[in-house]
Amino acid sequence: MQKSEFLRITPDNLYIHIPFCKSKCHYCNFISFANKNEFIEPYFAALKKELEHYFKNYTGVKLETIYIGGGTPSVVDFAFYKDIFKLLADLTEISKNAEITMEINPGAVNFNYLKNLRSLGINRLSIGVQSFDDRLLKIINRAHSAKDAVETVKIAKKAGFENISIDLIYGLPCEAGAYAQKGNDEFSLQGRAHSFQTSENWEESLKQALSLDINHISTYGLKIEENTEFSVNPPENIPDDELQSQIYLKTIEILEKNNFNHYEISNFCKSGFESRHNKAYWQNKEYFGFGLAAHGYLEGTRYSNTENLEKYIINPIERAFENKVSETAKLEEAIFLGLRLTNGINSQEFKIKYGVDIFQQYSKIIGKYLNYDLMVYENGNLKLTKNGILLSNSIFADFLE
Repeated sequence: MQKSEFLRITPDNLYIHIPFCKSKCHYCNFISFANKNEFIEPYFAALKKELEHYFKNYTGVKLETIYIGGGTPSVVDFAFYKDIFKLLADLTEISKNAEITMEINPGAVNFNYLKNLRSLGINRLSIGVQSFDDRLLKIINRAHSAKDAVETVKIAKKAGFENISIDLIYGLPCEAGAYAQKGNDEFSLQGRAHSFQTSENWEESLKQALSLDINHISTYGLKIEENTEFSVNPPENIPDDELQSQIYLKTIEILEKNNFNHYEISNFCKSGFESRHNKAYWQNKEYFGFGLAAHGYLEGTRYSNTENLEKYIINPIERAFENKVSETAKLEEAIFLGLRLTNGINSQEFKIKYGVDIFQQYSKIIGKYLNYDLMVYENGNLKLTKNGILLSNSIFADFLE
């Protein structure tokens, strides 16, 4: 990209990738490294070079969201983030009402650390709980207990965080004959006959999450991804697709009954607590991405950084991949991202932004799914039904050339 190209736009969303963690979870395929703490200092020096290099080409950047993900960003000392936020304040304007999120893991932070993060302006935490069942946590190689998760939420609130999200995973494997934990020392007999996570013990995790009085919950079905421990040694005891679908629908029912709005396929929140940063992705907005393996979307070009840690440290400026998004691809991306939102796609807004009538351009596909009751058109919005969500990947693929 030429310098002149940078001057034409000013995205207001920023992602920063921190690739360090305490241990590698068996399901994780994100670019992250356990026990490489000796690289933290040179990594942050490289990150600062990248920020300086690219932001000097922009004027008038006002950031509305910042998301620090990983890895486990909270394994890094607070002083490194203090330097990064000082640099960001010099290079950009951070909106007074910006949503600034950091991912943390239970048991990896204390009160003082969280208090220091809050002092930087970080005002939202995404906590990787995954389960409140210690047996499941052990099987997926999480480095914390259910008790750690509860305690982390408590100290986060004490440190001044009001906007707290937790991640949970369903469809997890269990040890053969494992019990499903119900309380401190009680275990459900229902779990006794199963070698996988049942609907009943998943509901126990949901109840525990709700008891913490948080305002955002993300739920994900387990997927066996390439380059993970589970891909090398696949677990045998995984709930089948039918059971996972039942668990998913039950999740919607339980969370909606508890005043959580189901606003995206995997995300639920209380009123006013949607993830503004992630919603920018689903609305197909452009954004900055910095750090190892980070992706960004600028001037109609999607790009990514190298996944090689040593290479990034040596030269954080070089992009590993750049692709100018075609007009057809822009439409396709807008559809499969927009349909992830339960409000769906507003047909008028779509026409204004892309100059295309979505019903005219994709009449056969949309007509088919309306007839199958997998889509619905309400109040100017095209969206998936609950059954459509269960088949969303197939539906999205139908829109791709």
